[in-house]
Amino acid sequence: MSFVAAFGKLNVDLLYVGMPRIPNEGEEIYCKDFKVCLGGGLPATMINCSRLGVPAKIGTFLGDDMFSQFAKSELDKSGTRYELFESKNYPLNVTSAIITDSDRTFVSYGGSETYSDEMLERIYNSLKGAKVVAMQESILPVYKQLKKDGTILVLDTGYSDDMSIEKHKELIEIADYYTPNIDETEKMTGTRDPQKALDFLRDYFEKPIVKLGKYGCAGYDNGYFTVDNIEEFNCVDATGAGDAFLAGFIYGLYNDLDFKQCVLAGNITGGKCVTGVGCLTEYVTGQNLKEYIKKYKYLIK
Repeated sequence: MSFVAAFGKLNVDLLYVGMPRIPNEGEEIYCKDFKVCLGGGLPATMINCSRLGVPAKIGTFLGDDMFSQFAKSELDKSGTRYELFESKNYPLNVTSAIITDSDRTFVSYGGSETYSDEMLERIYNSLKGAKVVAMQESILPVYKQLKKDGTILVLDTGYSDDMSIEKHKELIEIADYYTPNIDETEKMTGTRDPQKALDFLRDYFEKPIVKLGKYGCAGYDNGYFTVDNIEEFNCVDATGAGDAFLAGFIYGLYNDLDFKQCVLAGNITGGKCVTGVGCLTEYVTGQNLKEYIKKYKYLIK
């Protein structure tokens, strides 16, 4: 049976919800609500794929600490298949997120990993056979081998101040699809104009995409097109929207949908995610998504 897969660290989010404002240095402010939940990243994308009925597998790190125990219990509840790898560092990323009425801000910890040839080989064997693999930045040799195998590779870079086409060139050269948001697009292409950005990305991808936040998505497939956002999805917390979009997009690729429908599916899953607090609180099922795609196909323009 085919499946989709990804390798990456789990994230645990501590959410301080309903803050009147960001506290000043040396100041304590109480929030209205508090949650501990799994955060974003590729593991969250795979959990959302499982919820959509797509067989998914996660390769990740867990330890004996309390956050790892929590993350494992949440993974088990999700029903997503996973394989654990040893880590000499703290095994997860931990984020404290302060959510106000107008925005959110983060403080995060995430140690870096060193990948031996033996571990890279094990990671490759874990991902081997997947129809679609979502890519991160640290295991390029694995992706090169998967590319030779004919695996569909989807790149979703996180934002950084020093990101650029040159820095990510080797990943971009082997990725089949890339799903940057508008801020990442500006760093990579030098423009926030969607059409100019798509023109730039067409040098690297046959069918480029730019995510436009509340304005939906723009893409190119034998011509420019847009996919508007879903108006019924009111944004409460935008955390995890990109990971959820990626899950919907991968659902489309896995099920051999038309490219534009893949983008619409991503808009739907990403839009539903932001209606609740946290990366994995709100989601759609596979049956929901099929109904939404039929209902909102007119948003493809």
